[in-house]
Amino acid sequence: MMGPDAPVLQIGPARLTRGLDRHDRIDWPTHQRLHGRPKPCYADELIKLSAAGLLCGRGGAAFPFARKLQAVADAAARRNSRTVVVINGTEGEPGSAKDKVLLTRAPHLALDGAELAATALNAREIVVGVTDDRVAASVDLAIAERGLTARVVRLPERFITGESGALIRGINGNRAIPPGRKLRSSESGVGGLPTLLSNAETFAQLALLASLGPEEYRSVGIPREPGTVLLTVSGSARFPAVVEIPTGAPLVHLLDLCGANPGDGVLVGGYHGAWLSREAATAAEVSRESMMEAGGALGAGIIMPIGRRTCPLGECARVAHYLAGESAGQCGPCRVGLPDIAGALSGLAAGHDTSAALAALRRSAQLVRGRGACGHPDGVARFALSAIDAFTSDVADHLTRGTCGRPMLGLLPVGSDGRTAGRLEVDWSRCKGHGLCADILRGLVRMDAYGYPLLPTDPISAQLERDARRAVAQCPSLALRLRRPDSP
Repeated sequence: MMGPDAPVLQIGPARLTRGLDRHDRIDWPTHQRLHGRPKPCYADELIKLSAAGLLCGRGGAAFPFARKLQAVADAAARRNSRTVVVINGTEGEPGSAKDKVLLTRAPHLALDGAELAATALNAREIVVGVTDDRVAASVDLAIAERGLTARVVRLPERFITGESGALIRGINGNRAIPPGRKLRSSESGVGGLPTLLSNAETFAQLALLASLGPEEYRSVGIPREPGTVLLTVSGSARFPAVVEIPTGAPLVHLLDLCGANPGDGVLVGGYHGAWLSREAATAAEVSRESMMEAGGALGAGIIMPIGRRTCPLGECARVAHYLAGESAGQCGPCRVGLPDIAGALSGLAAGHDTSAALAALRRSAQLVRGRGACGHPDGVARFALSAIDAFTSDVADHLTRGTCGRPMLGLLPVGSDGRTAGRLEVDWSRCKGHGLCADILRGLVRMDAYGYPLLPTDPISAQLERDARRAVAQCPSLALRLRRPDSP
């Protein structure tokens, strides 16, 4: 799993990454020499500037930034209140490192954009939400270097922490999980004030747009999506990196730079994104429009080629179990549906009653869509369904032969740096087939035709340790055990 020290590469002009080839961290004086300092402006001017630059959010949803600014300005005017500006630097997605790199190595670029917005919106403060100690230290130093009214809030490193509602809750001192109902931060966010929230790259792009002006900013990239984007490339890439690249560049150029090829498929947009087949990935360009036409989404700028050495279904099952363990557990689709999706993928990958597993996967994914308290179930369903659509030949091998013959190498990153809690074991002289372990570890433990548990052969991920220990503690026959990785 890449972090703030990920290698940085460029295709085309270096804008966001300017100077990173010469400096480990760009301090305040160096930043001003490289980028200057954007001129403060009023809210209506900043809104017009964002619209002229066609600036959209780079955190996943690609929402027009001018509309975000307008919504916060309108809410503040109605309430006659001040506002808050929030930089989302949590980046809980295991496959993403671009915002961590920006905030660690070029923190002043994002702070420039946030200060522009804060001045225009008469903000009370700037808040930077992070999950990494190195990122927090760099941003704290940058705030001190420029004497900015801002603070850093350290939040738990979880997949769902970066969801807007979860982030606002965390900053407000509550548990950092989605609130369960849609709340607009532009109306009521940090401290109940209208809040402008975007990720680090978006604020950095705003600073570039203000410094360069709309015409020069739009001189790079494609007309409808101008500028450059930051992408995190990992998976089977021999040279994983954070790459700055102009929009409209062929995806295969990016893969070539990082020592990868499409292989059996490429995941775009991260674990809430979608898999592209080899053919679709080969024809795709780096833009939201091209990715959508190919059946994917640029999302948070995550690109993961799978290669041809690993079992794609095994990789997806491993990720699905991780995602199930990362839910807030506050609604049925997350508590029941996501473990069912993970279990069905595991059954298909392991060759266990594959036709039934494939049917169960499709059914479970359809059932959770649109029914969650947040977008997590929808994202997991999209990830799983796109996998079976992209890896058609691999699915066929598993259906007919029970296996594709390839090992599962664990190329797709999961949280906790891949740490595991241990392996589940059963004392068969004690087991009575009560099935409680299958209820608690839904999707991970299944019952066989004789009513006895089928345990996973892979170690239990650290995210599921709490549930695994609960299953061990509540086994009526005391037959279940969790063997630690370092146990003999």
